[in-house]
Amino acid sequence: MTSKNGSNGHQNGAFDMRHQSRNILDGVERAGARAMLKGIGLTDEDLKKPMVLIANTWIETMPCNYNQRRLAERVKEGVRAAGGTPMELNTIAISDGITMGTEGMKASLVSREVIADSIELVGRGHFFDAVVSIVGCDKTLPGAAMALVRLGVPGCLVYGGSIAPGRFKGRDVTIQEVFEAVGANAAGLMSDEDLKEIEEGACPGAGACGGQFTANTMAMVLEFLGLSPMGSASPPANDPRKDEVCVGAGHLIMDLLNRGVTPKDILTREAFENAIAAGAATGGSTNLVLHLLAIAREAGIPLDIDDFDRVSNRTPIIADIKPAGRYTAVDVDAAGGSKLLGKRLLDADLLDGTQLTPTGKTLS
Repeated sequence: MTSKNGSNGHQNGAFDMRHQSRNILDGVERAGARAMLKGIGLTDEDLKKPMVLIANTWIETMPCNYNQRRLAERVKEGVRAAGGTPMELNTIAISDGITMGTEGMKASLVSREVIADSIELVGRGHFFDAVVSIVGCDKTLPGAAMALVRLGVPGCLVYGGSIAPGRFKGRDVTIQEVFEAVGANAAGLMSDEDLKEIEEGACPGAGACGGQFTANTMAMVLEFLGLSPMGSASPPANDPRKDEVCVGAGHLIMDLLNRGVTPKDILTREAFENAIAAGAATGGSTNLVLHLLAIAREAGIPLDIDDFDRVSNRTPIIADIKPAGRYTAVDVDAAGGSKLLGKRLLDADLLDGTQLTPTGKTLS
């Protein structure tokens, strides 16, 4: 995206933090646009600041994204404190878990493209200077990532967080155990009463499915890819630290904007291999193949399915997480989260530690 002065955001060697928004807000001829925005409460002072799109996927059809209204307010708080004007966009989401086994499941992968398109359209149409996306259920993570790459403005993603595990007969359970209980009940191995009990207790609040399923896999992978701040995905959805992460993301996006750093400045072939290694080391969802290939294509990075085999073959599974293991994403956070995983992989020379993160620091 090129600013009106043709400078690609750079003026006299410095990055123009209003490299896009000045095209739609500045000058006598844009009085109509300013008048409409004053109708939603913005002031002249607000309209002279960089405009930051807060693209979240809040929706009432699932717990995965249910906390994002609150988190969006925290991101906006951080943006305002750092000198920007945030504006919120809400887009769609389809729950794989809820639609599973029905025709509705066919809508899931399609939703990734709709999410990417909707964020891109608003970003382009309203000339936002930067974007923070808040994501949760499976397809919202790659969809938002694809949009950030397409837009070519400073951007980052924040994961809404994992759901807390439920309890059933003294042990932690996730949605995985509910599906297993349905089969056990059909086979006569579980009573109707026990099935009802596990149904009632498996999902105790907001947050994405609690194992290393697609959402938690992609959230961790996007940290190693460089699109999310390292360590930001680990705190669970209802943990107070998630609010702190979101305020921090508001400050971070303004820093990225000040430095003129876009996703394409961070995404490299080596970053994608780091992301694959993180997924492999945690026994993560194989859906990361679908999604990393799509993000790589948007970024113009050569990547194919053989690369996943090559990186996976050299990367041991070092995390004991559901669905293949015993523990939940909340347990991973308690043990040290993605930062600990990254340290273990770096110590074993299984990552390229020179790759950049959104903070400007390298992965190592």
